[in-house]
Amino acid sequence: MARKSLPKRFDLLKPDTPLIFADGTEVYKELKGKYITHKIGYFILAPSGAGKTHFVINQKEPHWIDGDEVWMSAKAHPDSQWWLESLDVINEIDQRSDIITMEAKKLGLWVTGASNFWLKPDAIVLPDWRTHKNWIAFREKHNYDGGATTEKLKQVVSHRDWIAKWKKQGVPSFKSMEEATEFLEKKLIKN
Repeated sequence: MARKSLPKRFDLLKPDTPLIFADGTEVYKELKGKYITHKIGYFILAPSGAGKTHFVINQKEPHWIDGDEVWMSAKAHPDSQWWLESLDVINEIDQRSDIITMEAKKLGLWVTGASNFWLKPDAIVLPDWRTHKNWIAFREKHNYDGGATTEKLKQVVSHRDWIAKWKKQGVPSFKSMEEATEFLEKKLIKN
């Protein structure tokens, strides 16, 4: 989600603001009013530029939420380009995001995003590298909304490698958002 187009309602915090836990009922109520809830919540993890936002914007019904919306609504993400900070800062913010994602899943929401530290995703999306680079370049020229750029491909490769570790823990891996969402929707029907 583009920072420049964020609604004022997010009122993101400065990066150095000390945080507390608070009642998130209103935040989740608003999300549940905009998105369809399910008996089982899901989380798809994919790196920046892998097509998450494009998929969410173009879905026929509002099942999947762009994780950035969830995390910014809950103020887990600060008002900065935190993904360009040190690994310690990135890890701290990703851990905050995991807590919010876990809560969203408990409420039956389906989230897709790039922020993750310890919460096991239900699926991961890793497009082939050539396709992924092309998507990043296209987005950068036509509808840049933050995140990965062609100048930061080394960071994208590092994040892809980090995401790929989930395969060793049995998380199903897909080349596209469409494949991952179809898999999880079929899994829900079987349950």
